[in-house]
Amino acid sequence: MTAPDAGRGIGTGITGANGSSRGSFRILHVSTGNVCRSPITERLTRHALADRLGDPLWGGLIVESAGTWGHEGAPMEANAATVLTDFGADPSGFVGRELLDDHVIRADLVLTATRDHRAQVISMGHSAGLRTFTLKEFTRLVRAIDTATLPPLNEGVIERARALVQAAAALRGWLLAPTAEADEVFDPYGAPLPFFRSIGDEINEALDPVVTALTGVPART
Repeated sequence: MTAPDAGRGIGTGITGANGSSRGSFRILHVSTGNVCRSPITERLTRHALADRLGDPLWGGLIVESAGTWGHEGAPMEANAATVLTDFGADPSGFVGRELLDDHVIRADLVLTATRDHRAQVISMGHSAGLRTFTLKEFTRLVRAIDTATLPPLNEGVIERARALVQAAAALRGWLLAPTAEADEVFDPYGAPLPFFRSIGDEINEALDPVVTALTGVPART
């Protein structure tokens, strides 16, 4: 097994119980091929964090992605890159990865496109259950959290992020999805650009409250 590549931002510092660095907080986005949904989500997350925090290192937050059937070494789909450009995010330099144990071990938060992906991540073990959610599931839970109960940003975005994940995990059994499809982001692979754009809009909408809760900073209008 190999560790996530250095280009994705290997952190430094004391290693935590799940293999993550205590000086960083890793967000891992997971889809199937790692060429459509998870690249869009990864790069939109990075873009939103840079917009809110104005720091290229985002206070120790590391954002990466992989696929359960990842196209190792592949570029993202051209339509996915176009969607990112529409949002002002940077699609350049992306390389697809297959999901490995090391990725899950190091992740502090795993956000998947679908419930199927979530189940696959959890089945890998590594005590991933309490830190793995579908993206839309996590958004739904985050909306229900009183962010005033989270550590303030001046205590560090990493501690705030860890508290947010713990609070979401505690709510999961109490706040159920209205429908089975409510927590899914459907696969646009092979679809025309308008469908990719609709998926990009869904992802961006789901990310907004998550990034706001993580950083304590609302989106610029």
